[in-house]
Amino acid sequence: MTSNQQWGVDQQPKIAYDHEDRTESAQPRLSEEDRETMRQVYKAAIEIPVSQFANLSELDFCVNYGNKPSTWRIGPFSIDKSLTFTKTLRMDDPTEIGWESTILGNPTLIERDEDLHMFYRAYPGKESQSTRIGHAVYTPQKGWDDLSGPPTLYSTEPDEINSVEDAKIYKVDDTYYMFYNSVWTPDAEFSARIRQGYRDWGIFVVTKLAVSKDLIHFEKKGQVVPYSVSKGWSKGAVLPRDPYGQAVKINGKYLMFLSEGCGDAQFIGYSDDLLTWEFKQQTYLKLSPDMGRVAEVACCSVNFEPSGKYFVLDIFYMDANQKYQAAQALYLIDDPTRPLAIEKGGSLAWGGLLKYRGEWIVAQGWDSPTDRQDMYLYKYSGFPHVEIDFE
Repeated sequence: MTSNQQWGVDQQPKIAYDHEDRTESAQPRLSEEDRETMRQVYKAAIEIPVSQFANLSELDFCVNYGNKPSTWRIGPFSIDKSLTFTKTLRMDDPTEIGWESTILGNPTLIERDEDLHMFYRAYPGKESQSTRIGHAVYTPQKGWDDLSGPPTLYSTEPDEINSVEDAKIYKVDDTYYMFYNSVWTPDAEFSARIRQGYRDWGIFVVTKLAVSKDLIHFEKKGQVVPYSVSKGWSKGAVLPRDPYGQAVKINGKYLMFLSEGCGDAQFIGYSDDLLTWEFKQQTYLKLSPDMGRVAEVACCSVNFEPSGKYFVLDIFYMDANQKYQAAQALYLIDDPTRPLAIEKGGSLAWGGLLKYRGEWIVAQGWDSPTDRQDMYLYKYSGFPHVEIDFE
């Protein structure tokens, strides 16, 4: 049986989605000076040499888990090109700076009424700034529908001037919470006051939130991680998420794992409602010297195995040879600061791993030909389980 047969693709449409303005903050509250900054950032993005990030390939990560990975691992994955999304419609440019994308990446996936919603980062250049969040929907009856149109999220606020990127979506009851990064360039005085001596990245990265009831209309709620925690740079809103995209409380609280920035410290956020957060500096992941250093935690999967006693962090790290690698770490639910095991190889599902129609899926566009905007889907059909009782 082919993958398309498994997922029930035919030519009969089930639902039509409106290609309309989808953000309640639709009209940018930006000055002409802000727009000029956006133009300059966009110009820089399209001039990034292709070779600068040409080595980023999902095939180096989610496909390669080494020899005999443990049974608790989610993966390895294999590409299914029959499920590829290809962007052919130009996204609208509400900011009127002449913006358009050339490559897609770092999506977040969620299911609603049997349809697969993908919110992707649209770039002018691979791993550039000046990015926006677009939306495509896979329906079992007809395959992919590109909802261009206006972007789902784009720069409308002064602290979003440089970029809006890397969405991560979670569902609680009937509401969808989309955390995302915004990028801007502060003046020197403000930067120094916030950083308090920590690294000067030249830009600030802000963790923000937008919410929706229907995955079409999103309301921006603003900054989530305060500058007192981020020191001007925070990534990236990794919450425990079940295989179907639901945010899951651990020990009575929603958790948020922050892994990049924050004055080179790790923080865990605690919340009752996903809207207001309290952050505590807590080291929850250390790599051995032979592995290297953590670059960023990509996602957190809970309820992925029958006992419900464990969770897995997907890790992006740089090894001792200065090469990016992926890994997964296993934890007990009751002890989210002490990994039980760490093994090389991981999905790098930046927006969270999802189980759709009985298969784990992750998507990434890094390996698209340079003259196309393809997003490839990778699948894993296994059933993770923990063979050793770590309690």
